[in-house]
Amino acid sequence: MMPSERKAKLQSVIRVASGNLLEMYDFMVFGYYAEAIGRTFFPKSSSFASLMAALATFGAGFLMRPLGAIILGAYIDRRGRRTGLLLTLALMSVGTLSIACTPGYALIGVAAPLLVVAGRLVQGFSAGVELGGVSVYLAEIATPGHKGFYVSWQSASQQCAVMLAALLGMMLTATLTSSQMAAWGWRVPLWIGCLIIPLLFLLRRSLAETEEFAARKRHPDLSQILHTVAANWRLVLVGVMLVTMTTVSFYTITAYTPTFGHRVLKLGDEASLTVTLCVGVSNFLWLPIMGAVSDRIGRRPLLIACTLLVAITGYPALAWLVGHPSFSKLLVVELWLSFLYASYNGAMVVYLTELMPPDVRASGFSLAYSLATAVFGGFTPYICSELIEATGNRAMPGLWLAVAAVCGLIATLASLRSRPLASTVVDASKATNPAVV
Repeated sequence: MMPSERKAKLQSVIRVASGNLLEMYDFMVFGYYAEAIGRTFFPKSSSFASLMAALATFGAGFLMRPLGAIILGAYIDRRGRRTGLLLTLALMSVGTLSIACTPGYALIGVAAPLLVVAGRLVQGFSAGVELGGVSVYLAEIATPGHKGFYVSWQSASQQCAVMLAALLGMMLTATLTSSQMAAWGWRVPLWIGCLIIPLLFLLRRSLAETEEFAARKRHPDLSQILHTVAANWRLVLVGVMLVTMTTVSFYTITAYTPTFGHRVLKLGDEASLTVTLCVGVSNFLWLPIMGAVSDRIGRRPLLIACTLLVAITGYPALAWLVGHPSFSKLLVVELWLSFLYASYNGAMVVYLTELMPPDVRASGFSLAYSLATAVFGGFTPYICSELIEATGNRAMPGLWLAVAAVCGLIATLASLRSRPLASTVVDASKATNPAVV
């Protein structure tokens, strides 16, 4: 590849991944400050009830993802990757602004939680296809033999959001009092997110359509897309199970960590946010490395190895941590889980793009991803909190991780026999599976 071509590819990766950063940044900020958000918008009789209301709202955004995957995914498969990614960025911006600017319950009463939930639903609707649209775009511009490396930057961009949100949290914790953080300090990261929206639009507006999409003479309409996705329902189900492992592990080691460290381990906000920052750095480093490894050795060896390791070590690692909690123990456990998450995800995301029929790639990928996130991953902070409260066992998040890993392992083995059916637009002879095995 010529230097000019390599530079153009790099610029495209940065432009397309930039909006993905905003999506994850908003979700991380909400997860980090769930307690403060709960007290502001969901006043209850106890702090636990307020926290659970906020975590339920965090999860509610994921319930809109399947709808966004179908509607916006069909739009992207018909109108183009570039146009669709601009639309999702606009919708994400609306959700961010609504949550950042909504007054608290004390000022506007029940309208406050309703507006916050509405903002989360808009965010969830756009997020339903944002990740899929970015992954498909990167897969279609990748150079031969480097698809795993290219697609891994979708997830790597999310880690920049994790790091940015954690850094801001550490700075705010160091400069503001607890009462100031609870009153208005938690809004500062959201306001900063609003300020970077214009820059993200400028970056995405300069995106070019992928050559693969532009070369197609026909593009399916909504009914054709729905028919093809429905015909491949077994493949979508395999995708849901594959994604369950990655989305549960990701939200466990990122969005849930500040709440787990502060409320369960009693380590303090600064320690928990520091660990979260380290996790973001670790994820960012390992994702492209393991994406490139999957280009060399294949996707499935990594998927099988990582699911087995999480299933075997998830609960024991958490049990060791909660036995005598400390900052160093939390860091060791989280970095181990980070390595396993990044190794799995570096292979899984590109593998999922390769499993789906080409002309419904964005729709099929997004539907599988959004269903897994809506049913399992997005509610991980809520589920972990409930499991600990119900059992009194602080290591229960490790068991939840193990269950997700078993789902990923079963899906990986099932995908050995899974092949996309012919679509309504592409001939059956062309509906092959290019997955690296």
